[in-house]
This record gives sequence, structure tokens and C-alpha cells, in this order.
Amino acid sequence: MLVIPAIDLKDGKCVRLRQGRMDDSTIFSDNPVDVAGRWMDQGARRLHLVDLNGAFEGVPVNGEIVRQIAERFPNLPIQIGGGIRSLQTIEAYLEAGVQYVIIGTKAVKEPAFVTEACDAFPGHIIVGLDAKDGKVATDGWAEVSNVEATDLAKQFDEQGVSSIVYTDIARDGMMQGVNVEATVRLAQASSIPVVASGGVTNMDDIAKLAAQAHHGICGAITGRAIYEGTLDLDQAQIYSDKYSRYEDA
Repeated sequence: MLVIPAIDLKDGKCVRLRQGRMDDSTIFSDNPVDVAGRWMDQGARRLHLVDLNGAFEGVPVNGEIVRQIAERFPNLPIQIGGGIRSLQTIEAYLEAGVQYVIIGTKAVKEPAFVTEACDAFPGHIIVGLDAKDGKVATDGWAEVSNVEATDLAKQFDEQGVSSIVYTDIARDGMMQGVNVEATVRLAQASSIPVVASGGVTNMDDIAKLAAQAHHGICGAITGRAIYEGTLDLDQAQIYSDKYSRYEDA
């Protein structure tokens, strides 16, 4: 199970939101490229980037910073979400050096677009499902749909989706612990590997997720916890690796 540090981009800065509210953000750095280097030095094997402005506006806003990070760390896989709603945007990010693009709002409103994207860019497409009480939210979490996250996940089986990033909005940025039960339910609903997001606070959360990895949980995204020091990224990854080896023995 990968432990993936998050870098959320707002107005060119590295921030963290609480429950996705743009008006409740904490600025952690004015230099996201340096932050990426910090996490790489601590053993990160993948970065999770989010263009928060892009998520609300529907088009990339912080794309230049994403390009700079990809250029500075060419051997570090990057996944990017926020405002990705066209094949042209996907192509531009992949050409900039990003390995995976996350389709969120468009996946909910136009599921056929996911199939189209997977056909055009096989192996590079992740679906982002952000849910509140099990219902999928869209447009930077500003709107909550009537679509069940588990039902939508089933639709993408056999489409070529690399993984699903599942975020519990109520937990995100709140340091209240990850919603393991909901994450497991989603992982069991389809054959697509799931990356847990939202509320990952400390080693206890990592341990709980690692213990359920056999259900198809392949990663855990963490943000505020590693910025505020309640979770050590390097130690979390070491634990996950050791747990995996123990389970395989």
C-alpha cells in the first residue's frame, strides 16, 4: 500500500482545506515545488496534486506549477486532479510529465467520458469519487448528487481505470481518522484498486487501512497530517511495506 502525500494548489500556494471549503484553508507553503522535494526526500513514491482553483472553475489554473514539479522530479510518479474535463487537458498534463490524471466531476456527470479517456490514454486514468454520506459530490464538492459512490464504481469495471481515489468529504482535513468501512465497501464494489483519502491522521489510520488492503485498497493519501506532524511519511511507508511482506509470507 502506497502512502501518498498530497499537495493542494490554491492561487499558486500549497494549502489544505477543511471539508473542501475554499474559505477555510491553511497555507503551508508559498513554494509547492520545494514541498514536493520535501516529500520525495521522505520516501514518497507518488505525489497527489490537486488544482483546487481548477476544480471550481472547470479548467486547469495551476497547471504551470504542476509542470514545474514534474520537470524537477521526473522519476517521481504524479497524479493530478481538479478541472480535468477534456481529452486536451489530459494530453497536456501527460505531455508535461504527469503519469496519472484524475477525472472527478466529469466522471459523475458524463461516465462515458471515462471510457473515452481510458481508450485514448490507457493506463493513465484514475477516477476520483468524493462522497458525503455515500453520495458523490462534484464541482469542487460544491454539489452533492444522488449517485451512490459504490454504484458509480461498478460502472467503471472493465473500462481500464487504473484506480479510484475515494475521499470522504466529512473527514477531509478534519484530522478525525479515515473512514475505513466506507473505503472497504467501495473496494469490494468493483475490481478497481482503491486509494483512500480524507481523514488519514496518524499511524493508527495507516494500520487500519493496511489491514484491509487485501480487499483492494492500494494506497492512502495524506495531507494535513504530514504537514502538521501527526504522521511521519517515511515511517508510514516503511510500516506499510513491512505489513505487506508479513501478509504475503
